[in-house]
Amino acid sequence: MTIDNTEVMEKEELLQQFRSRYENIVNENRQLSAKLRENENTALKLLGAIETLEYLTKDGSEVEAQVEE
Repeated sequence: MTIDNTEVMEKEELLQQFRSRYENIVNENRQLSAKLRENENTALKLLGAIETLEYLTKDGSEVEAQVEE
């Protein structure tokens, strides 16, 4: 099968589209990277809280905690 319909674009228009797509991808990667760092930080805090609660409840006693949101 061959393609009968060809699309012709000006070089400058094509170049502008590629640059725009490139910039969008770079910006998206920056945002995802920042979100990943934020999630890693939150995960470390949660792990610390889990380990602390496990340590404090080793003897079977319950622990009261204030939860801040």
